[in-house]
Amino acid sequence: MESRKAYVGVDVSSAELVVGVHPSGEVWETSNDARGIEELRERLRRLEPALVVLEASGGIEAQVAGELSEAGLAVVVINPRQVRDFARATGRLAKTDAIDALVLAQFAEAVKPPVRPLPTEAEQALRALMARRRQIVAMITSERNRLLKATAHVRPGIEEHIAWLKARLDDLNNDLHRLIESSPLWRAKDKLFQSVPGVGPVASNTLLTHLPELGQLNRKEIASLVGVAPHNRDSGRFRGQRTVWGGRAPVRTVLYMATLAATRYNPVVRAFYSRLCESGKPKKVALTAAMRKLLTILNVMAREQTLWNPSHHPNTGCPLTPQHSC
Repeated sequence: MESRKAYVGVDVSSAELVVGVHPSGEVWETSNDARGIEELRERLRRLEPALVVLEASGGIEAQVAGELSEAGLAVVVINPRQVRDFARATGRLAKTDAIDALVLAQFAEAVKPPVRPLPTEAEQALRALMARRRQIVAMITSERNRLLKATAHVRPGIEEHIAWLKARLDDLNNDLHRLIESSPLWRAKDKLFQSVPGVGPVASNTLLTHLPELGQLNRKEIASLVGVAPHNRDSGRFRGQRTVWGGRAPVRTVLYMATLAATRYNPVVRAFYSRLCESGKPKKVALTAAMRKLLTILNVMAREQTLWNPSHHPNTGCPLTPQHSC
């Protein structure tokens, strides 16, 4: 009888790596440093697993995933929520590092998540800059809110901090611009995305960093990946309201802001949004459908490598019917 292939789960923390192997049930630990990662690489090379799965852990998994991928292993970094849902579904309510590693390995065999290329060093740098930019913007917003209720004694300090944060934001924007300009591929994509009315530098940079699949999937797949695809909530004769959820939050956030601008300045999206509102659709539903339409347009442009031309996209998107809202 042919032996089952091995599947590996790696629970990553800042200090150690806990490795679980399915179906053997073997578990071992190693340190999360250069020596430990090298030891892990060599053991997994000899094991030749079908798939290695790690949870996204705030970026501390990136080095491990990159090293294992360079070693020729099939590596996938997944959303922790998927693993916890899988653990609960299989009756694993307890939580330890060893249990988590084995659950990851079982998840790998049961679900077999698709292997996607890991971000390159330049892509990781771009993501880090975008993440820092979001943090700076959030801090500026918080300080401005504090300034509204600040007394005369603390107001100068807050104003000084806001000015300092704005200077750092300008520095980050310049760094982002230089990094994108250094890559001909990114430069071409950035020009393509920003040719669409409503899509500015922040939206374009976010698409570059957090949605590399743009142009490679069909419209339903890309909408589901971002989290703007409606999901049924039906049971028996009951027909629940279709809602959107999940997906990639950073992309969805900038897509929302881009769509707000597009409903005013993009003739295709504006006409689509107005038509839905005039037909009686709630504005929230119409705006979500407009987000999906804008994403679909960007997906087509990225696939065909063509700049914005409104005559090319008159019917792109998902038409609404009386029974279902897009």
